[in-house]
Amino acid sequence: MGTIIQKLFRDDTEKMFIQLFRYTFVGGAAFLVDIGSLYILTSFVGIYYLISAAIAFILGLIVNYLLSIGWVFNNRTLDSAKLEFGVFALIGVVGLGFNEVLIWFFTDYVHIFYLISKMIAAVLILFWNFFARKFTLFK
Repeated sequence: MGTIIQKLFRDDTEKMFIQLFRYTFVGGAAFLVDIGSLYILTSFVGIYYLISAAIAFILGLIVNYLLSIGWVFNNRTLDSAKLEFGVFALIGVVGLGFNEVLIWFFTDYVHIFYLISKMIAAVLILFWNFFARKFTLFK
């Protein structure tokens, strides 16, 4: 049992299943930062929910990057950390576009509470982010 836990959580790995497993935790941590920031910025600071969603998404993106390079992906395609973060962020910006459209659609047209809309969007965007980053940056 210890070997399985070590493979899932500690050892460097090239196995996509283990990376996706870890990325789910990373995505969860980034999601907590994202949704927590969204809630605070919208409900307490009074920022319009779509603007709050963009700011919160960026904060989650930073957490996601730091945890991804430190724990999920071992091989890196690019030598430059600045270029790597730029591509990582560009993939995130596409995800942000999906995020905004999905939150807007579910909130304004389906009439779901904005935090529930965010949760639906986050699940869909998790897969976009993982596979786009895996095959672009961390082959």
